[in-house]
Amino acid sequence: QVQLVESGGGLVQAGGSLRLSCAASGRTWTIDNTGWFRQASGKEREFVATMWSSGSTAYADSVKGRFTISRDNAKNTVYLQMNNLEPEDTAVYYCRAVVPGVNVFWGQGTQVTVSS
Repeated sequence: QVQLVESGGGLVQAGGSLRLSCAASGRTWTIDNTGWFRQASGKEREFVATMWSSGSTAYADSVKGRFTISRDNAKNTVYLQMNNLEPEDTAVYYCRAVVPGVNVFWGQGTQVTVSS
């Protein structure tokens, strides 16, 4: 099993920055992929960014050039640096970890609100 805890959300003005953290515990060595998703009120959950154990990354077009995913292996933590935030980025942000052939694990989410 893998447990995920997100932190770092909050209220920020448009153009500002936030850094989200996703701390993993449990069988972290089995994780192949850790990513960020978000869900705005009344909308479906959508992909934001992801990082594989190899270090490869992928981003949604809407956040390319503004968001950066990174990790600290020693801390079992994945980060999402969000710059130049826009009101459209307002959502609950969820961390997801994939253990191949076993399961997909989700965190509880952290709220990000961007005011105009």
